[in-house]
Amino acid sequence: MHFKRLIVAAILLPLFYLYIMYLPPRFFLFLLLGVSSIAITEFYSMYHVKGILKYACLFLGLIVLGFSYLSMELLFAVTATSVMTVMSIRLFSKKDPLSSLQDISPPILGLLYIPALLAFQIQIRELGPEWIIFLYALVWTSDSVAYYAGKGFGKRRLYSAVSPNKTIAGAVGSIAGGALCSLFLSYAFIQLLSPSSAFIIGIMIGATTIIGDLVESMFKRDAGIKDSGVIIPGHGGILDKIDGVLFGGPVLYFLLSFTGIAHGP
Repeated sequence: MHFKRLIVAAILLPLFYLYIMYLPPRFFLFLLLGVSSIAITEFYSMYHVKGILKYACLFLGLIVLGFSYLSMELLFAVTATSVMTVMSIRLFSKKDPLSSLQDISPPILGLLYIPALLAFQIQIRELGPEWIIFLYALVWTSDSVAYYAGKGFGKRRLYSAVSPNKTIAGAVGSIAGGALCSLFLSYAFIQLLSPSSAFIIGIMIGATTIIGDLVESMFKRDAGIKDSGVIIPGHGGILDKIDGVLFGGPVLYFLLSFTGIAHGP
């Protein structure tokens, strides 16, 4: 299984780098549309969302991402309208009001959790393709260092009720991995970042990666499944691979927006 993970990563990571760095921004939107559709389908399968609500939300997820590509200011309005639409569909598609909140909650959460959070990456991409590589490199490095640190040194559980395999050593490894990767990339790839800014951003993304991972683990434990899907050999589902990036994207977006780092001096 571990060897299979390495083979898949060795194939997909260079392709991902070339796709992001050398294709226009609209191609990144197309990638996010595909990733969002698969991830939200996995999430809805976990919570048995079916019928009109499932297909309506899949379409609304595309709308949320599409409009946020035009303007980030539209994200809140389109997301709010999508929530209203889901509630209206439930109102008229099923006359019995019993279990209406139970019917509505997973579809709406899926929209907020996946396409609405992915939308922040569209704006990060507008700052330059290197920032997308920076984001994913930090999250995946944090995740990898957390795995090996936990496997080699982990004894005390971090949050056993949600994820029995997560350890405090792994959490420390995630934060350290994020910080070290950020420092390296600030020197070799993104010269706009000072060492201090890179260090702080790396720590925050490393910590956020842990939370994003735990949130998805919480959902999977609630649903009684191990992986969100099997689309990537040895890696599980799409949602399993983007759980940290879903949380890391908004954090990096706000850090870059408020500090103005990405625009240079």
